[in-house]
Amino acid sequence: MSPLNKQQLDQLRDERKEQIKQAALKIFARRGYAGTKTSMIAAEAGISEGLIFRYFKSKDELFTTLVQELIEEATKETENIQYLPGSPYEQIKALTERMLDENNKYAFMFILRARKAEVIPEKAARILEQNPVDGLLNRLVPVFIKGQQAGEFSAGDPLKLLSWYIYTVNSLIMEEAWQEEHGLPNVDFLMRVLTN
Repeated sequence: MSPLNKQQLDQLRDERKEQIKQAALKIFARRGYAGTKTSMIAAEAGISEGLIFRYFKSKDELFTTLVQELIEEATKETENIQYLPGSPYEQIKALTERMLDENNKYAFMFILRARKAEVIPEKAARILEQNPVDGLLNRLVPVFIKGQQAGEFSAGDPLKLLSWYIYTVNSLIMEEAWQEEHGLPNVDFLMRVLTN
């Protein structure tokens, strides 16, 4: 067997790092920062605990990395929602579908749990403070107003209506046990909250 070249080694390192982040995301999302041990992350990833520390200096660094990446992704997504194809209704629906998608639910659950936690790494707490939920909602308001003007959404304070809607979706995401028993409602059902 020939030795791996630098490109192959870099790709292997990137894949391993991503594997660790995905396992950590799932465990942190379910158990919170304080309830998570690196041994749990290692077990979820199917690796030795020591391997985590080849990629991240500490549990704090791993947690903070996830917070930073997920906030950046959420910011980019909400800034770009107005450029998605379709009407404002279809744009908000696409965002909702993404939030409820099985591949994304742990990301949303993680951020929601991190925002409510009493103790998280200081750097992660600063990132969350600098990126309040209102910022996300404010980026959605112009799309919502455009939808109201087109008659797609209910009349009323756009920020309040969006707040209630996002709160409802987030509550569903956080109730994993309920999801397992009842499943999630379909997006069309949820979108009725916003329509006439």
